[in-house]
Amino acid sequence: MKKVILFIALLTVLTYLPSQIFAKDNISYETSDNKPIRAAIIIDDFGGDVNGVDEFFASKIPITVAVMPFLKNSEEQAIKAHELGLEVMLHLPLEPKKGKKSWLGPNPITSDLSDDEVRKRVKAAIESIPHVAGINNHMGSKIVEDEKIMRIILEVVKEHNLYVIDSGTSGKSVIPRLAEEMNIPWATRDTFLDDTHSPSSHVYKQMLKMAKVASKRGKAIGIGHVGIKGQETVKGVQSALPYFKENGIEIVPASHLLETKIDKDPENFWNADE
Repeated sequence: MKKVILFIALLTVLTYLPSQIFAKDNISYETSDNKPIRAAIIIDDFGGDVNGVDEFFASKIPITVAVMPFLKNSEEQAIKAHELGLEVMLHLPLEPKKGKKSWLGPNPITSDLSDDEVRKRVKAAIESIPHVAGINNHMGSKIVEDEKIMRIILEVVKEHNLYVIDSGTSGKSVIPRLAEEMNIPWATRDTFLDDTHSPSSHVYKQMLKMAKVASKRGKAIGIGHVGIKGQETVKGVQSALPYFKENGIEIVPASHLLETKIDKDPENFWNADE
């Protein structure tokens, strides 16, 4: 009888222990540190007379506005975005491997320019956009793989105390490595919200995709566009906002998602030489 009782007791302990040992696997790691889940919506191609500009400005969605330089409405739209409380970026045109040169707009960065001309054009583009806080690349699959040209671009970015977002037009981009090396705040796009002819239903689905990335990692960056179907992009983004709210995902300016040196090494930051 004693052997039976001991066997039952041992079985109970063995059954109980695994549930205690592995109970921590049921903890929600995403909320255990009480950090908010955040996402940034960057909308490219402001600066021209295209669809979606007025609708985004009227929507009160806290987007980050990426403005093409040297276009008819570039300065005006950057100023208006700032007045509405929106963060402003320079959407810097860079030469792609494929595509029409006309898609780049005035004074793009191309591989045939001298080093001095690259620096001159980047500086002029930055200074042409009022209230600029950072830059991202317009197209540029060729240039973002060119370390020499990108280093010049990022040197000017650093001189103006800006951040950089890699739009993700090439899997071989050197932007992350160089930005890290040069101590420039940076991030990479997670999701494209649209393409040239996307209906609002596609934008909505891409917004949900971005939300899943944000929920998993704590943050995410999506890029959409004004343009031919700009109004569809606005509708798609708006239709997804209730989902973001229900899932506790806050939409913030792109700069709020970037790590700084103090974030990475708070104990030694104040002892740094720089």
